[in-house]
Amino acid sequence: MSDVKDIAVAGNPSPPPPEDGAENQKRRQILDGARQVFLAQGFDGASMGEIAKVAGVSKGTLYVYFDNKEKLFEALTIEEKSGLAEVLFKLDGEDPDVRAVLTKLGETYLRYMGRPDHVSSVRMVIGAAEKFPRLGQAFFDAGPRQGAARLKAYLDRQVEAGRLSIEDTGIAAQHFLDLCSSGTLRRLLFAVGDMPTEEEIGKNVENAIRVFFAAYGPRAS
Repeated sequence: MSDVKDIAVAGNPSPPPPEDGAENQKRRQILDGARQVFLAQGFDGASMGEIAKVAGVSKGTLYVYFDNKEKLFEALTIEEKSGLAEVLFKLDGEDPDVRAVLTKLGETYLRYMGRPDHVSSVRMVIGAAEKFPRLGQAFFDAGPRQGAARLKAYLDRQVEAGRLSIEDTGIAAQHFLDLCSSGTLRRLLFAVGDMPTEEEIGKNVENAIRVFFAAYGPRAS
């Protein structure tokens, strides 16, 4: 039976797991094991049997929590990327030093984007998205879209306060993130060169800030 097909026992779908603390801990155990297997073998190379083995659970227990490999990968993606967006894009809209706020965000963002495990995740999702578009959508919605939405909300507040002049803060948010990662993520996806150094990160973000404020800085009185 294929790992990407729904599993049914005696014609009935597996029941959902209970929601008590022990069951949540078991789910966490499964997700941790799945992360190891997906990163090591990619989506296509991973199997539910191997995930169960690494997670230290039976294959039957694994299927109680996740019907198939696609749903397991989707759950892992949503949990990790949503949590990451909350941490990376925790922005104080009342801080008047916009340059400092965006510089800190840009540097933290670029450090994460250059991590080998993140690059591997992006490659894996790209490889699986053609066959399973839902995986690409889940990754995009939980990570890039959430982060850009949080940055947009911050930029909205800065426009209201007169600290920035932006017509479309959604586009501006994406511009800033793209400027920060310019020339870095693309080469890493193709396994060209090493992770960016702190000096390279600082220079990239410095250039991003300069271009961003040239386009969106406050208008002269």
